[in-house]
Amino acid sequence: MIGRLTLSDFRNHADALILPDHPFILLTGDNGAGKTNILEAVSMLAPGRGLRGAALRAMARQDGPGSFGVAADVEGVVLGTGVSATTPDRRQVRIGGVASSANALADHLAIVWLTPAMDRLFLDSPGGRRRFLDRLTLALHPGHAAHSARYDAAMRARNRLLVDPRRADPVWLTALEAQMDEHGTALEQARADLVARLNTVLDDQPDAPFARPSVLIEQEEGVRDAPLAVRLGRDRRRDAAAGRTLSGPHRHDLSVTHIAKAQPAALCSTGEQKALLLSILLAHAALVAADRGRPPVLLLDEVAAHLDPSRRAALFERLAATGGQVWMTGTESSLFNDLTAATRLTVTAGHLFCSAT
Repeated sequence: MIGRLTLSDFRNHADALILPDHPFILLTGDNGAGKTNILEAVSMLAPGRGLRGAALRAMARQDGPGSFGVAADVEGVVLGTGVSATTPDRRQVRIGGVASSANALADHLAIVWLTPAMDRLFLDSPGGRRRFLDRLTLALHPGHAAHSARYDAAMRARNRLLVDPRRADPVWLTALEAQMDEHGTALEQARADLVARLNTVLDDQPDAPFARPSVLIEQEEGVRDAPLAVRLGRDRRRDAAAGRTLSGPHRHDLSVTHIAKAQPAALCSTGEQKALLLSILLAHAALVAADRGRPPVLLLDEVAAHLDPSRRAALFERLAATGGQVWMTGTESSLFNDLTAATRLTVTAGHLFCSAT
């Protein structure tokens, strides 16, 4: 768990210090007060671009120095990340005071989040669902981020060569395609492992109060007829015409089905889709706890607002059972009345105030 969190010049927070004394940290306040900004700061303690997917320079406080910093004490190890004013687009990471890569953060902390923007996940583009899938996978396979970065780098280099016939050296292309095969295979295997284990946990879950889903990775046709390197070599002409690579794990999609209704998630109601997401998240938390010996940190933005009282109580009970640290936001403190023990903070215009515990 995060034992201490500090922010400096992050979004609308000039500085902030949070010392959680309970697994539940509740942030309440008006819209625009800065609640989600704190969740975003926590999400930056994991590889990637955080729960908003924003540019680094956009996270620096307006009218501030142009830099920002986020640091947390996690089981005696200080994790820190931020940017300097001179290089606002280059992320800096320190672990235990030593400069490190962002991917190395996954070795110390597993973080998963659910935001209102994700309510449309099943109606969104495949890219949004892949990012969600990869975030879940990363918590179980910390090397997943490195494989993803290397796969993407090799694919971008291949695409650049294909669109310029004068530079399309077959030997160079073959080497890049071999890299994509190596790292792409690792991505596929990690995703497949996650999905198989998720379904095992979900099979044991009840159909109520949260809808029970099954999950599946959808791949492009012909994916099994040859290794990726062979398919990439075979499809160079097609990919050159398209201006992008049309085969590989970057084209896969996450398919979710409401089991009781035998209905794709995209055809379910908004409430059912939210319930399906919560079921996946809770099953995933159980997997991480069993696999890594510690549950993930959960960031739940406005998660209680659209649940009826009975489902809210059931959600809080399930969250407590994970044994992990849960950060939640809401505009009304009454939404969390069923939680008797929590670190309660009121957020007002970028300032934090302790509420009754």
